[in-house]
Amino acid sequence: MLTKKQKELLTYISSSQNKNGVSPSYDEMREALSLKSKSGIHRLIIALEERGFVRRLAHKARALEVIKDSFSGIDISSHDNNNLIIGKFNGNNDTLTNHKVSTLPLYGKIAAGTPIEAIQHNDQTIDVPKEMIPIGESYALTVEGDSMVNEGIFDGDTVLIKKTNYADSGDIIVALVDDSEATLKRLRKKGQSIALESANPAYETRILAPHRVKVQGKLIGLLRKY
Repeated sequence: MLTKKQKELLTYISSSQNKNGVSPSYDEMREALSLKSKSGIHRLIIALEERGFVRRLAHKARALEVIKDSFSGIDISSHDNNNLIIGKFNGNNDTLTNHKVSTLPLYGKIAAGTPIEAIQHNDQTIDVPKEMIPIGESYALTVEGDSMVNEGIFDGDTVLIKKTNYADSGDIIVALVDDSEATLKRLRKKGQSIALESANPAYETRILAPHRVKVQGKLIGLLRKY
């Protein structure tokens, strides 16, 4: 069952592939659907993937495969003011519904050390076991630096982040400082101040006024290549 927006994206991806021989970028999809952010496109693609309309090709940027058989028998639902589209699948769909891997957008690098510039957005994605992804919007970042090594987070690791603007004291968070620096640190609330703690004695704890720190997400998992 697809919403009209999901069907609109599916049609755009298919026509773009037929015309250009490659899947459109997230920015192109965002503009085509008149959405404000690429995160909305990501949610739509996840929905299409989970319903078996598209498949992501591992380790390739912008690589989406439209599953042609999924188009047979698509009808516009007559209820809810035609707000839904029903995809009628032929055959057994167990192989489509039992995928163990999903994807998250890989937004760029996050500093675990001296803060770097705010998170960069791009079109890369990463495969992640579904059981590691909580309900709600999530994304991935590549760690740069060694300030969180005593938490088992090393330079080059990929951290999985649940998007949220609230965190409890003690959570490891993505903190945006002064709207320009993104860093991965443990949050401590100290009276009227915010402390961003490292997990490496070589780095000092930063004490900041609350208005200077915005929570961008909480750490929920980690991936590492050997």
